[in-house]
Amino acid sequence: MEEREDLKSILAFLPVVARSWSLFWPSQVVETLKDLARGPQHSGVNSGEVLFAAISDLRRSLSLSSSHPLTPCAADGYALFFDEIMPREESGKWFGEVVPALANLLLRLPSLLQVHYQNADGLINGLNTALRLLDSQQPGLVFLSQELISALLGCSLFCLFPVIDRSAKHLPTINFDHLFDALYDSHNQKQESKIWCIIHYFEKITSRMPTGFVSFERKVLPLEQTPLRISYPKAEFWSNSVIPLCRFEVHRSGLIEDQSSGALEVDFANKYIGGGALHRGCVQEEIRFMINPELIASMLFMPSMADNEAIEIVGAERFSNYTGYASSFRFSGDYVDERDADSFGRRKTRIIAIDALCSPGMKQYKQELILRETNKAFCGFLHQSKYQEYSRLVRENERLNRDSAMIQSLDYVDDIGIATGNWGCGAFGGDPEVKAIVQWLAASQARRPFISYYTFGMKALENLDRVSRWIQLHQWTVGDLWDLLVDYSLQRLKGETNDGFFTWLLPSLLASDTEMLDLPDD
Repeated sequence: MEEREDLKSILAFLPVVARSWSLFWPSQVVETLKDLARGPQHSGVNSGEVLFAAISDLRRSLSLSSSHPLTPCAADGYALFFDEIMPREESGKWFGEVVPALANLLLRLPSLLQVHYQNADGLINGLNTALRLLDSQQPGLVFLSQELISALLGCSLFCLFPVIDRSAKHLPTINFDHLFDALYDSHNQKQESKIWCIIHYFEKITSRMPTGFVSFERKVLPLEQTPLRISYPKAEFWSNSVIPLCRFEVHRSGLIEDQSSGALEVDFANKYIGGGALHRGCVQEEIRFMINPELIASMLFMPSMADNEAIEIVGAERFSNYTGYASSFRFSGDYVDERDADSFGRRKTRIIAIDALCSPGMKQYKQELILRETNKAFCGFLHQSKYQEYSRLVRENERLNRDSAMIQSLDYVDDIGIATGNWGCGAFGGDPEVKAIVQWLAASQARRPFISYYTFGMKALENLDRVSRWIQLHQWTVGDLWDLLVDYSLQRLKGETNDGFFTWLLPSLLASDTEMLDLPDD
């Protein structure tokens, strides 16, 4: 077992031990978990304070206490949540039923991993789907059962993952000590609600274990030309594109995760997947990781994203409802996820993590940064193999000297569109009008049939619907819109205009065309 290169790459970041052909827990860990599994009457674990003492015992047995210390207030955070915040009746169920079930689940982690590695090579036409470190610039796919993910997240709750080498590999936080530390350090309802989402997840999976799968893919646009993959485009690629813009739908209300069209759902990500989910963060990405906690598993083995990379996660189940955003975020109870599953047992929830430029200021209007953002979105939205077939058909049409109209008539790569919103805006400081156009360009070039754009009521985008309909009415290509965006950005950099893109665009158009004035409001 330990001879597998995929297992070797991740073994230092797992709490289990490999020897010969097997994975196992150290004997002292087994004894402590068995005690926990027998319930509080045997283990004495009936409070947050005592639970953390048991966690500390487990960590000592794994030699983690001194080499991988936890955050200073983690113990206080566990005690605060389970002994003061959690109602007495629920606390009794947590310690009497959930903790023993989690202990039994962790006892099975070595066998779950062994079964996983035995099945990983034959799941998809010989493609390796085993749990491993998905290093930067290495495209790859990991398939995990929901049961294995639940055991891994149990390790996170008990803070059992080694962390000493994670920063050297550019890996994000994976243990939950920071989550509880932040609760104690600055107790607020937002942080409390984040933990309630996690607790609710464990309550649900220990009462009925889900049986599906979740896939995690690192997507890469190679920086060098390669015959087998679409490489990182240059500006000329975008300027010369004759691909038509896809349909653009504007939603002034609603949430990306509630869309029902089967679209790819954009995660406004940090370059470290998950962002501040396991710390104090509570905006779009962090909220998604709380209501779909299986996404947290990606934080175990996905190093930070480079400019030419994105991460796609398919199948993560949603467990919680919520209200609010940022400081007003509140857990609001159970959510029953009724989305269909695909042939691999994954729920048809497709999440694309793409990280935007952070606090770019005026630099965001430089062509190289416009290109970076467009290529980042393109990497996330692109289906490499289907796009290659589309590109082959384009080349064949060009060889036969067919005109651009013939190329534009070619089918989309599939019927899966993009559900997105104000990516890279808000805390990241991006220009919302530019970011909307960038995503439209990327989705169109990736041959996605539509974008469903959720404005979240942002005032800067109040004219997005009218502008996008005007552009669609004139049947512009990707190249047409790209050139205008570049022209606008250059004028912003030179100080020749301070207008937003929409205001800059429309007067020049309205001088010769009044159709915009005749477009009705929704």
